[in-house]
Amino acid sequence: MNVLLIEDDPLVMLGAQQALQLADIAVIQATNVEAALQQVARACPSVVLSDVRLPDEDGFEVLRRMQTLDAEVPVILMTGHGDIRMAVEAMRLGAYDFLEKPFSSERLVEVIRRALEKRRLVQDNRRLKALVAPQQDFGLVGQTPGMVEARRRIAALATTQVDLLIRGETGTGKEVVARAVHDASGRGGPFVAINCGALPEAIFESEMFGHEIGAFTGATRKRIGKLEYAHGGTVFLDEIESLPMAQQVKLLRVLQERSFERLGGNQTTRIDCRFIAAAKDDLKALAHAGSFRADLFYRLHVACIELPALRERRDDIPHLLAHCLHLSAERYGTESPSWSNRQMAQWMAHDWPGNVRELKNLADRLCLGLESDQLAPSGATGMAPSLAQQVDDFEKQLLTHTLAACHGQVSQASDQLKIPRKTLYDKLARHDIDPARFR
Repeated sequence: MNVLLIEDDPLVMLGAQQALQLADIAVIQATNVEAALQQVARACPSVVLSDVRLPDEDGFEVLRRMQTLDAEVPVILMTGHGDIRMAVEAMRLGAYDFLEKPFSSERLVEVIRRALEKRRLVQDNRRLKALVAPQQDFGLVGQTPGMVEARRRIAALATTQVDLLIRGETGTGKEVVARAVHDASGRGGPFVAINCGALPEAIFESEMFGHEIGAFTGATRKRIGKLEYAHGGTVFLDEIESLPMAQQVKLLRVLQERSFERLGGNQTTRIDCRFIAAAKDDLKALAHAGSFRADLFYRLHVACIELPALRERRDDIPHLLAHCLHLSAERYGTESPSWSNRQMAQWMAHDWPGNVRELKNLADRLCLGLESDQLAPSGATGMAPSLAQQVDDFEKQLLTHTLAACHGQVSQASDQLKIPRKTLYDKLARHDIDPARFR
């Protein structure tokens, strides 16, 4: 828990800093609004204490910017030139409190402690909400541990405004997760997706930062770049590992400063947006190999959401396929087809190199009535799985389906399957199926 103190008068700054530090309250400092916003991006203050009169902008601008970033961060304004109307206006705009100079150290510490306690309650409330995150699907279908953890992290991290890295193979749903984080973040700005692998190096700056008139041949009018357009929202940087080194340097500066200059311009443009990067490769390994900047990796790797490959969560395939079939049937105006036990056993044994995207394509072909059950099974030999493997896969799939239908009630499932409860428990243990996850 820390306090961002914004004050251009060195004597007031020193007095307030000493009073708070003597009260065992951590303080970070800034003397103007621009420096303060940089501190906000780096340190995520719990409370902001700002003078109204500052060299570049006023404290009311600090209040407005903080409400855009996180409206639940208490902002306290102070001035030696205030009056009742200014105090009323500050409270109307959402300030937590208003201090008129000169004020005593005791009064300052009292107000700050109350504000910190309010912030602590807000954070505790967010953590409690995160505990029920597995009940929210965020568009992610599946109950295997990897998917449960991914949903928990989305719920826990969405409202923090911290930059994120999403790791997963092609087709695992990285953009779905990024959009879910944006939707749950409370940000009012747009979601801007940028495919770094498809962005030509020659037009990188123009696309990302925009350009001024005459910046290059053919630049006949000013253009707003993608970062400026995303102000107040989220920037999704897909396939960030494919970004050339020269562009990685420019991106790192934007991530650190939250500002840039348009191509051909000198004026600094500040942005308020959250960055979410996605990579299918291991960025840490690439950084060690020298093909990705280590400082950019550590700047992005504040928090990470890992998405498992479909072959690592085979138990989710029946539920996921049913979900995809339902969506495909709605899209094409057809009936959602059923599948045979042999088909499901084959699909459960498939490696799914295209992951969920490949499974969606299968659902489309099934709904369109196309031949679609000749998938190459697991392994590089191209041989069909053995009878024992197919029987084992089918048994596991049947147990999973039955438990899902019975909401994890083992006694009810044993009645439906017409087997003793002990036998069912033995089979569940052999297949590593936990009934609790279906409740």
